[in-house]
Amino acid sequence: MVEPIAMILAGGQGSRLSILSNQRAKPAVPFGGNYRIIDFVLSNVMHSNIRYLGVMTQYKPYSLMAHIGNGEAWGFTGRYSVAKVLPPYIGDSDSDWYAGTADAIYQNLSYLSRFNADAVLVLSGDHIYNMAYGDMLDFHARNNADLTIATQPVPWDEASRFGVLKSDKKGRVEMFQEKPKEPASNQANLGIYIFKRSVLEQRLRDDAANPHSSHDFGKDIIPAMIAENAPCYAFEFLDYWRDVGTLQSFWEANMDCLDPASGLDLARWKAHTNCLSDSMQFCMPTLVHSGGSVVHSTVGKDSEISGTVINSILFRGVKVAKGAVVRNSIIMDDAEIGPGAQVEGLISDKHMKIGANALIGDSAAGAVVNKLYPDYLNTGLVLMGKNVRVPEGCRIGRNSLVYGGTQEAHFNGGGLADGATISPRGIDVD
Repeated sequence: MVEPIAMILAGGQGSRLSILSNQRAKPAVPFGGNYRIIDFVLSNVMHSNIRYLGVMTQYKPYSLMAHIGNGEAWGFTGRYSVAKVLPPYIGDSDSDWYAGTADAIYQNLSYLSRFNADAVLVLSGDHIYNMAYGDMLDFHARNNADLTIATQPVPWDEASRFGVLKSDKKGRVEMFQEKPKEPASNQANLGIYIFKRSVLEQRLRDDAANPHSSHDFGKDIIPAMIAENAPCYAFEFLDYWRDVGTLQSFWEANMDCLDPASGLDLARWKAHTNCLSDSMQFCMPTLVHSGGSVVHSTVGKDSEISGTVINSILFRGVKVAKGAVVRNSIIMDDAEIGPGAQVEGLISDKHMKIGANALIGDSAAGAVVNKLYPDYLNTGLVLMGKNVRVPEGCRIGRNSLVYGGTQEAHFNGGGLADGATISPRGIDVD
């Protein structure tokens, strides 16, 4: 097998995840009760015994950088393995942001030059999947490919969200379209690439010199290679893979964690996370009090359950009081659900508190999409940011959005109608 280096693109803003990614990079968004999204690709690199790793950050990188550290949690220790976080360079005339996915690798060619690697894996840091890259590397080497792209068939009505391609019986790519309005194929590009190193370096230098390029792999590099009939191959990957770029797909993938038959089997995957921070090292075991109930759910350490939790993901330090019911929800760290509160279809960020007898996500409502963000909140979910305080007895309808920092007083004694938005500035902010 060829000696590889992995380069993870982890600078994405993830605007469709709304307030979950307002203050953190999308790959740093918490997932599955114990992880962050980037943990899955990092674990794949670890399990594939890849010794060299670069992680390119950009948007709100601080929590992501703190989480990754020196890579020790994923086995990057000792003199024969290296993991490094690579923020954008600041040049005399260049912006301090990467211009595109290809530019992110181009700006770090000096990092690549430190290693005697003949294959470069370019990986997205914001997908949920479990993959042994060794099989794909072997396929790449057998075909003497300049580029190998991991692919998977997707439903035709979703194909326009992806780059799509066509390949012949031997896997050689014959056609590529980047997010076409009318896709000619449903063979989706998964954002997992292996390049021959010499080819990648030359392609990136040529692209950087092109003033008309957007410096993106899907828009520029790959279409040019296909047009020039370069040896590019498709590697079909048929196991679980999810792009959690929307709130609905994020919620669905979290719910898949509760059902190993979905293909997302956390026990089998053996995904690693950073357990070295103080907040994780000193957690007490979860306590389910007499009368409390946890059904088809996962509950993080240091939690206390006196009420009922059904089909939900609870992170560390969540407290559910007596008489409260939490259903079909994702509740992040250190949240409190008050006595008698009823919670349905909620995604909440950290340090949220819901008052007694509040009603969140009324199951009889939800026909109205969010008025300010109809493209993000339209499936009946409720979204809350960090440090929210919901008053006692408050009703919050479906497809509603509560910005971080919203306190009891901001509700002015009322609730939140279906499809409404509230922030510390008031209801239906623009």
